Amino acid sequence: MHILFLSCLKATELIEKKFHFHLSFRERMQLKMHTSMCKACSMYEKQSSTLEQAMSKIEHFNGEKEDLSKLKESILKKMENHSQN
Repeated sequence: MHILFLSCLKATELIEKKFHFHLSFRERMQLKMHTSMCKACSMYEKQSSTLEQAMSKIEHFNGEKEDLSKLKESILKKMENHSQN
């Protein structure tokens, strides 16, 4: 029966792993069982999910910001070339 139960340390490892890798069926079931009984790990899972979503939005925004600065440089160069002609 100990195969089904995880320590909180192992549960938090699986929580982090699931954001970046595929969990096996066994790992998913172990994590689900653990978080259904452990409020601390359940809260950790919710907070980690929120942080992962925020980080992905920040990364997306930074990517757009870089694209905008490249676009701005391109427009400025075209304006300079046009004014010289």
